[in-house]
Amino acid sequence: IWTVFTVMLIGWVVFASLSTSSEIFSDHMFAFKTGFHFENYVKAWKTQKVSVFFMNSLMYTVISCTLIVVIAAPAAYVLSRFRFKGNMLLQNMFAAGLGIPLIMVIMPLFGLVSQLHLTNNRILIIFLYTAMNIPFGVFYLSAFFRNLSPSYEEAASIDGCNPIAAFWIIIFPLAQPGIVTVSIFNFITVWNEYFMSLIFANNDRVKPVAVGLYSMIDAMKYTGDWAGMFAAVIIVFLPTFVLYLFLSEKIIAGITAGGVKG
Repeated sequence: IWTVFTVMLIGWVVFASLSTSSEIFSDHMFAFKTGFHFENYVKAWKTQKVSVFFMNSLMYTVISCTLIVVIAAPAAYVLSRFRFKGNMLLQNMFAAGLGIPLIMVIMPLFGLVSQLHLTNNRILIIFLYTAMNIPFGVFYLSAFFRNLSPSYEEAASIDGCNPIAAFWIIIFPLAQPGIVTVSIFNFITVWNEYFMSLIFANNDRVKPVAVGLYSMIDAMKYTGDWAGMFAAVIIVFLPTFVLYLFLSEKIIAGITAGGVKG
């Protein structure tokens, strides 16, 4: 029932994006009496600054997801494989990072960023997205690495491979299902993030799609271009939909890979 309801909602938005604004408020929107209006997508991309917002989000998402994997994977490997003083403390700190609501740290963070004059800075936004999602990456991948057999490192050590090389050459490729799953979840999280970008990226030059789309919706009361707005919604929705469509099997594999030891 929920799937049918969701498909109906998405289908309505798709039909609205291919209609005119007047047809959306009429009784014959699904008849397409004036044809399919693909120009709504061109207009949304060029005149509504969707291209700017889209490219900003694409840059933020790709760079931050790459940094999350590069930082979280080695950290998770060390915490899961090696025993040293402070190991459990670090694991508990990463776990605690998952439970701290963003609203609790946003005000002091905004005060610090304002004092440093770093608002509307792309590097700052990427840094915040990366830092915000590293705890999840470490927490998830730690459980994944624990279920990999230590025989791989033992065999590599016999062949003269040091622990760092063993991780990048042997363990990291073996952890591909977990890496892909973390990357996809982080991609969806960063792509759809709204609250933090609303505060730290309120300039049109650096806005991601979530904040940019809200600005477009707010402007509808002056322009009335509802068809263009729905076209923009579809453009923003497509990347995560396509990503999940082609990588859904890897997501399931990454979630279930840690269920059995061996």
